[in-house]
Amino acid sequence: MLVACPDAFRMLVADRRVIFVSATNGKTTTTKLLTAALRAAVPVVTNASGANMPAGIVAALARPLAGVPTDALAVLEADETYLPSLLPHTDKPLLVLGNLTRDQLDRVGEVAMVARRWRTVFAATKGLSAVANADDPHIVWAASVISDVTWVSVGQRWTADSAVCPACGSILRRETAEGWSCSCGFRRPAVGWSIVPAVEGGGELVGPDGARYPLDLQLPGAANKANAAMAVVAANLLGVAPSVSLPVLSTVASVGGRYQAVSLGGRQVRLLLGKNPAGWSEMFGMLAPAPAPVVIAINARAADGKDPSWLWDVPFERLADREVIATGDRRYDLAVRLMYAEVSHTTVADPWVSGRLPFEAGLSGRPALDAVGTYTAFRELLRRGGGADDGQ
Repeated sequence: MLVACPDAFRMLVADRRVIFVSATNGKTTTTKLLTAALRAAVPVVTNASGANMPAGIVAALARPLAGVPTDALAVLEADETYLPSLLPHTDKPLLVLGNLTRDQLDRVGEVAMVARRWRTVFAATKGLSAVANADDPHIVWAASVISDVTWVSVGQRWTADSAVCPACGSILRRETAEGWSCSCGFRRPAVGWSIVPAVEGGGELVGPDGARYPLDLQLPGAANKANAAMAVVAANLLGVAPSVSLPVLSTVASVGGRYQAVSLGGRQVRLLLGKNPAGWSEMFGMLAPAPAPVVIAINARAADGKDPSWLWDVPFERLADREVIATGDRRYDLAVRLMYAEVSHTTVADPWVSGRLPFEAGLSGRPALDAVGTYTAFRELLRRGGGADDGQ
C-alpha cells in the first residue's frame, strides 16, 4: 500500500488522535493493555498483531472494523527505529515510552543513537505529550525536550545499557534514594506515578494524589506490572480512570501467543519470548521454579537480528540449577554460552519429534514445560503447537 500511496499513513491518521507506544521491550504488551483499557470507554483501532513498522501500521489502520468509526482513537505500537519518521505526520500525538536497550544491533544500532534520533524529532514536533519511564536515563534524556511529560517510575533492573550519562558521557550514580544522577546535573525527574511493593505481596501503582491501585494481573513477572502501569497512566490521561482500566487489564492472559500453553511432542508447553539481554533477564523470573527444566530455541534470522553475540550478555548462569535443551538455528552458539555458564544442557535439532524429551524424568508431575524462543523460533513453536495469536 505504501508503494502505491506513500502518503497513506498521513491520510489515515488525519482525523484521529494517535497514541504511539514505543520501547525496546514491552511495547506489544503495553499496546494491548492500553487498547483494552481504552476500549472500556471508547472505540479504538490498533495494530494488535505486533506489525509495528510503517507497512504494518498502515495495514491495521486501513482495515475496516465493524462499528468502529473512521476517526476512532489509534493506539499504535511503533518500532523504535521508525517512530521518528511517523511523528511528523500526526497532530498532537501522545507517546508512551518504556525503555531503550540493545536489540538487533545490525538493524537498530546502538542505544545512544536511537535516543539521539528520538530527542531530535521530539524537539521538532509541536503539541507532543508523553508518558515516560523516569527510571531509564535514555528515555528521560530523549523525552526531556517535551514540555508535557507524565513521569512514571516502573523500576529498571537491567542497567548495563545505561551506565553512562547520555547528556555528558560521565558514569551515572545509582546509589541515591532518588534514583540515578550525574555530576553534570542530569538526574531522574520527580515522578507523578510509581510502582511500590504491596503489603500483601505483588505490587501497587501509586498516583499523584497518593491513591494506591493493586496491579493484579494474569500476565507474569515484574516487567508486565511495569507495562500495565504505563498503560494505566496513559489511559488515565485519556479519560479512563484506573478504577475502570485495572479490572480490564486483569483479564488479559496472553499477548500475541506469549504465555500460552500449546501441545508439542505430546506435552503441554508454555511459550515465552526472549529477544535481548534485558528481556531475558526479566524472563528468567517468569520461568517455573528450579529445578524445572526449560527448552531454549535461538534463531538469528532477519526478524531476530542476525548477530547472536548478545547471548554472552544474558545471565544464563541463573539456569545453573536446572537442565536445558538448546535448540533452534543457532543452538550451537547457545550451547557454547551455556557451557561457559556451567549450565547442564543437551543440544537437539528438534526436541519435539521423538515424543520423549532427554530430561523426561524431570518433568514428572509438572503441568507444563517452559519453552523460550527468539522471535522467529517463538512464532514457529506457536504455529506448530496450534496456538492462537490473540491480536484483535
